[in-house]
Amino acid sequence: MTVARYLTETFAVAPQIAIEDLADLKAQGFKTIVCNRPDGEVPEELSAANMERACRELGLEFVMNPLSHGSLSPDHIEIQRRAATSDGPVLAYCASGNRSSILWGLAMAGTHTTEDILNRTTAAGYNLQALVPQLDAIAARSAG
Repeated sequence: MTVARYLTETFAVAPQIAIEDLADLKAQGFKTIVCNRPDGEVPEELSAANMERACRELGLEFVMNPLSHGSLSPDHIEIQRRAATSDGPVLAYCASGNRSSILWGLAMAGTHTTEDILNRTTAAGYNLQALVPQLDAIAARSAG
C-alpha cells in the first residue's frame, strides 16, 4: 500500500507505486497520477506505458513528466504546475518522492512563499533547503 505524503490538501507525493496500488489510490480519492520517474529506472512492468494503461482502465488521469538527474527544464516545472492545479487530488511519484516534491516546490514558487514550500516539504520528509535561491528567483520573476 502506497503512503501518500500530502504537500497540500490536493497534492501528494510518494515513492514508486505499482499497478496494484492504483485501485487503492483511486479509492483514496486521487484523480490524477503523475510519473516523475524515467522508464530507464524501473522494470518493464512499471514503465510509463503500463502505468498509463492501468490508470486509464481505472478512469484515472496520467501525466508523464520524467525527471532524471541533471535534466530539469522549465517544461518539467510547467507540466508539474499544470498537474498540481488540475481538478481533483493528484499523486506524483518517483523513486523516493524527492524529485516529485522538488518539481512541486519549483512549480509553486511565486504562488506559495518559499517558507511555506519548505515547511510543507520538510513536514513530508523532504529537504528542499538547497533550492531556496531557485525558489526565490522564480518567485521574484513571477512577481515582476
